[in-house]
Amino acid sequence: MTDQQTVLITGGTGSLGYRTAAAILDAGWHVVITGRDSKTVAAAAHRLGEKAVGLPLDLGSLDSVRRFADSITRSGLPPLHAIVCNAGMQVVSGITFTADGFEQTFGVNHLAHFLLVQELLPLLATPGRVVFVASDTHDPKKPTGTPAPNYSSAMALAYPEDDGAAAAAAGRRRYTTSKLCNVLTTYELARRIGNHMPPITVNAFDPGLMPGTGLGRDYPGIQRLAWRFLLPAMTLVPGLNIHTPKRSAAALARLVLDPALAETTGRYFSGRREIRSSDDSYDLDLAADLWNTSVELIEKVRH
Repeated sequence: MTDQQTVLITGGTGSLGYRTAAAILDAGWHVVITGRDSKTVAAAAHRLGEKAVGLPLDLGSLDSVRRFADSITRSGLPPLHAIVCNAGMQVVSGITFTADGFEQTFGVNHLAHFLLVQELLPLLATPGRVVFVASDTHDPKKPTGTPAPNYSSAMALAYPEDDGAAAAAAGRRRYTTSKLCNVLTTYELARRIGNHMPPITVNAFDPGLMPGTGLGRDYPGIQRLAWRFLLPAMTLVPGLNIHTPKRSAAALARLVLDPALAETTGRYFSGRREIRSSDDSYDLDLAADLWNTSVELIEKVRH
């Protein structure tokens, strides 16, 4: 029964996460959304309705992730059937670090979600679904206008050295590399689950470019204004991978709800279309390095 199913969506206070929560609520599910500020996330959940719960989660702290996972375990909500790793950030004003000392983009976009899924996977009821929100910017063959990812090792991503590149370009590259990490994690987790824990599926999702959302919060003045007020008009141009949050949210909710996708796992979706991701995303050596290093890093800061 759908009224006995819960989905967790990180970053549910605005844009894609909030609208995805609304779409899944319309299907009769319970929804847990997260945000860094307790008052903001509680207000967002209140607007969504009585089947929505808002809980604070600081993805910049692995201790916060562990405490959050424990609170979900003890929440008394209907069984958790889906996890949507949606929250993300992009920093273009210089290198910043999480509370645990990891580069912020890697720490929030990848490592915190990696830990969250590891903590909650034993709690996930079947049939269950895990979705990582990635981005076509991870693929250098796509005309996204962003720097290609630079994956040398996961340890180098966690503890980067200043290479002297312009802050904005370096920040965008860290973002595109973190999105490659999301896709690598998707495929590796799907392989590791395999037939041992059916039917839990793991897929990656590209929402397309969604101008006007909070992803551009760190952009400088003119670029921030263009992101908020000019680029949204491009959603009306046919053939571009630029969408309104509402349209992308409907496609993301489908990966949680559609019965036709019950056995679809280890795939990459751009909107509603299943497509091939970047060449590097299928590299088993990169996937193994990312997985093993991520395990090492989360254990290093276990409190």
